[in-house]
Amino acid sequence: MTGVQQQLCNLLQKGLPICRRPFQQIADQLGSAEEQVMQDIRVLIQSGIIRRIGPIVDSRSLGRTSTLVAAHVPDPPLREVIEAVNRLPGVSHNYLRRHHYNLWFTLQGASLTEIDEDLSRLNARWMIEFHSLPAKRVFKLEVYFDVTGREPLRHETPEVSFAGPVDLSGPEKGVLAGLQRGLEVTTLPFDGLAHEAMPVDQVLTTLAGLVHKGVIRRIAAVLDHRRLGFAASGLLVAEVPQHGLLAAARALSCLAQVTHCYQREPFPGWPYTLYAMVHGRSEDEICRTVEDFKKSQNASQVLLLETVEELKKRPVTYRL
Repeated sequence: MTGVQQQLCNLLQKGLPICRRPFQQIADQLGSAEEQVMQDIRVLIQSGIIRRIGPIVDSRSLGRTSTLVAAHVPDPPLREVIEAVNRLPGVSHNYLRRHHYNLWFTLQGASLTEIDEDLSRLNARWMIEFHSLPAKRVFKLEVYFDVTGREPLRHETPEVSFAGPVDLSGPEKGVLAGLQRGLEVTTLPFDGLAHEAMPVDQVLTTLAGLVHKGVIRRIAAVLDHRRLGFAASGLLVAEVPQHGLLAAARALSCLAQVTHCYQREPFPGWPYTLYAMVHGRSEDEICRTVEDFKKSQNASQVLLLETVEELKKRPVTYRL
């Protein structure tokens, strides 16, 4: 990538301005031309570096709930189970990891009862136990990769707060539904959401309102971190006593290598309560991150479940 394309990746991850010509505003920040910026974005999409440009939605604001699921799946029927899991509309992420619990996926539903019903059907089909680990607290939820390599490596992040369920108006539902299909790279990208009953100025006002309500966190690019050189990733799990959990979570959350950090309930035989996604350019790098955390927190019960294969990574489509 060129230096401008690297800066562009950073800016697009942070979010597009909500205005008639967002790519013109980004071009102004970069000291470039609007058409050149759009051409660079198209190149990044074609190369697979940018997976999509669209809304980062707070699913809880839509009345949804979610959980992380862990399972030990032997081979066979591993691939058959993977296909069934990936077909569930509430599954956005699914990974194969190097551990006894080798299958890990996120599952959304209208309620934890609905989620439990999905897992019960999987269990009944293969007699495999699927452990649901809903989040108790969210300390970090910031999928951001510094492509330029020039941003600070550590920074404090506040504990994540979520909007409660929000009643959406008909126009808000229409705009959000259209935006879920992705944003086209054109001079006037938001004009594609407008129609006779909703002119583009009203679309922009509605989008700004959805951001203000917390339904949309931002409209941004999602990057393929592996194509950026962040080839290694893993799930860090730690057994941390309650009195030390907040300090340990803050220590992890301030690391640029950590994109997610949660407190979750343990289950029998699995005492871990603190979870973090760690990324790096090599396995050695993520292992060093984990070792540094262990030493700084004097934590002995820490595991790194390295990612073997990404099985699914696709946003959930919400029926509004």
